[in-house]
Amino acid sequence: MGAVLDVRVQAAPFDPGAEANAFAAAVQGAGALVTFTGLVRDEGGQLTGMEIEHYPGMTERAIAAIAGQARDRWRLAGVLVIHRFGPLAPGAAIMMVATAAPHRADAFAAAEFLMDYLKSRAPFWKKESGAAGAAWVEAKAADEAALDRWRRG
Repeated sequence: MGAVLDVRVQAAPFDPGAEANAFAAAVQGAGALVTFTGLVRDEGGQLTGMEIEHYPGMTERAIAAIAGQARDRWRLAGVLVIHRFGPLAPGAAIMMVATAAPHRADAFAAAEFLMDYLKSRAPFWKKESGAAGAAWVEAKAADEAALDRWRRG
């Protein structure tokens, strides 16, 4: 049986614990499971919400391609990526990455690789709203630098 590859782009909320448990039950040959859940930051109480837009079909294909790269680059038993779109409140789970591998080093590295990709390259557009109005979120140099390390190694 090949590695589990599950990529979902959805508007609906998800339960990170339930997703991690279901993922762990689906993978075979894993000795390590790494999960990361990203939350909408409240920006010191200034953020009232975030709106995430994407192109259906294109977004899923792009994320599946990078998840496949992670599966090819590291010895993985599985990859799970969930990313939400639509209106989100501060504190809401916005995305989740889970990787399973025979050993922890591969699981951690693949999870970091996927998170760096999602932060800087996944085709999502984010608009934050707050007391000062609404603004599209710009790319950050630190996110590009984090992604760049994977090109070198």
